[in-house]
Parts: sequence; C-alpha cells; structure tokens
Amino acid sequence: MDTHRLLIFREVARTASIAAAARKLGWTQPAVSQHLRQLERQAGLPLVIRHSRGIRLTEAGTTLLRHADAIATRLHAAEEDMAALAELSAGTVRLTAFPSACAILVPSAMTDLARRHPGLEIRLAECEPPEAARLVAAGEADLAVLFSHDDRPPDHGPDLRLIPLADDPVRLVVPAGHPAATAADPLARLASTPWIAGCPSCAAHLTRTCAAAGFTPDIRHSTDDYVVVQNLVARDLGVALLPQLALDAYRHPDVHVLPLEITDRALHLLCHREALRIPAVTQAVRALQQTATARRRARR
Repeated sequence: MDTHRLLIFREVARTASIAAAARKLGWTQPAVSQHLRQLERQAGLPLVIRHSRGIRLTEAGTTLLRHADAIATRLHAAEEDMAALAELSAGTVRLTAFPSACAILVPSAMTDLARRHPGLEIRLAECEPPEAARLVAAGEADLAVLFSHDDRPPDHGPDLRLIPLADDPVRLVVPAGHPAATAADPLARLASTPWIAGCPSCAAHLTRTCAAAGFTPDIRHSTDDYVVVQNLVARDLGVALLPQLALDAYRHPDVHVLPLEITDRALHLLCHREALRIPAVTQAVRALQQTATARRRARR
C-alpha cells in the first residue's frame, strides 16, 4: 500500500471527517477523497462509511488505522534518528503525565535532561492516564507517565511498551486532631465518615480498600484536584486517600497524614515499541527513571 495514502487515511480517521482532514493537510476535499478511494481499492475493502456528519471506520478501517499509527511513529523515529545523527542527540520528546507527576517527577527529569542534553526539547502536556495512553497509541505523544492500583497494570495495545517506574505509597488523609489519627486501626474508625474520591481508578481503589476493612465508603465528593481534596479534608468535610506524590506536591497545614498497610500505587512509563529507537525518548525514559530512583532513596 502507498504510505502517503496511509497517512492521509490516518488523518481522515483521526478527525472523523474528510473535510476536516483536508483543512488540516492543506488540501482540497476532492483530492483527499480520491486518495481514500484509491487506498480502499488497494485494500480491497471499504475503510470508511460516509454519513452527513463525517465518516466512521469500518472494521477494516480500524485494523488499518493501527498499522497507520505504527507507520507514523516509525516515520517520527526516522526523523529523530536523523536529527540525532546530525545534531548530536537533538530531538523532541512529546511527554504527557498526570498532575502530581507533572508537579514533582517531570520537572526534575526535565532539568536533568536540559543539563545533560541541552539540544533536547521536551514538550509536556498534562493528562490523566486513560487520555495519555490514547495519545501514545495514536502516535500523538511519545511517552506517558501513568499510574495503576492493586497490581493492575494499565491496559495497553500490543504495539505499546509498559515500563515499570516506581511505587507511590498511598496515605490516609484526615483533619488535624481527628480521633482516627491516634487509632490502632484508623480505617475502621472511618466507616461512617464522608469520603472524597478522585478519578474512576482512584475511586475504585478506595472502594476496594474500604471493603477490605469491612465497610463501603460513603463517597460524598469527587475531585481529581489534590489541593481541593486537602482543603475539603481540612474543613472536616470528608477524609480521603492520596498518594505520596500528590502530598509532596502540596501539603495543607491542617490535615494529618497516616500510613496504611495497603498496596502502593504503581507508576509506569508507556511508549510505542518503535519509539524506544528514538534517542531523545530513550534519554527521557532514563531521566525519569533516575528521578524516580532518587526520590525513592530520599524517602528512606
């Protein structure tokens, strides 16, 4: 199949519109439609179904899109390889991470990279793990920092590589002076207390943790913002579980933090397998690993 047409098809698939793809590519809509029809003839199968609001992919189109994403990543790898050879490890890394990682891990890694490889450019976008994984799978990000709970690694496709990064202890956060702060089994004292939950993954982890302690949490509030969580806790509007990374990023003076004997949150790096051939991505992975290792040693 023609690689150029595959990349045009990828743009049509990603925008779900021939017209939108044409605008993004700077082409006319008939030209894009013609390339799409020629690609369908080469494939021997319809790739899209046209409707009044754009297009949707057929099963064949969905399958071909996965290969088109891999080709786009491979082409990006080729560009970065050439830049590294010509400019001594020059290149760009499109990095995405969840908020507390953006606050703590990523800045240290970026500083280290800037010191050791001043030619590298890091472009950071803040995203929660599901969106970050989607960006990597689509070839729109090179590297993502993700988290998971209870030894349940994030879902990822066969073309992606999941790299363990670090453990992030989960803590119990209660108002200062709360009776649970001095209890032998603090969770048991909170069965009738309002709780604050975070993202769907964090809320599910909270529910499993409380179930193991013998109760179902009364979740009154939901927010992904660890600053908001601690402000709510400080005003005695609920209690919460927060990872150490979030507490390192911000610590309210009127909350009390307690360790728990539960599974830590696991941190991971996610990238396309082909992206590990890109020198800039390899350097970014190394910097994040070294930052995570230094942070773990500092906690001991």
